[in-house]
Amino acid sequence: MTRTRKPTPAMPPDFSSIRNYHERAVFEAVAEAGPRYPLIAVEQYPDVACVALNRLLPRYIRHEVDLAFYLTENERLENERSVKESVQFAFEFVQARTLMKARR
Repeated sequence: MTRTRKPTPAMPPDFSSIRNYHERAVFEAVAEAGPRYPLIAVEQYPDVACVALNRLLPRYIRHEVDLAFYLTENERLENERSVKESVQFAFEFVQARTLMKARR
């Protein structure tokens, strides 16, 4: 029987490899869609990404293949559609907020 060693205070667990599966896709979609929203400054792209990511169901992974390997083609297509819709919503949301602030 193999025992796993429990972390000790001297050796905390390393969680740095954990990330949200959607992050990379959202970051790429924001960078690609950005030029279609000239009122949004590049410095606001991280805000857009945050809004988009908050609209998506988080899927945490350690390695890209962890989730990609287990998704069906329909699930992959649905993920792509969800990312695009979330990014579009996020750009429009941030743009509307920016315009509201400009009117003050």
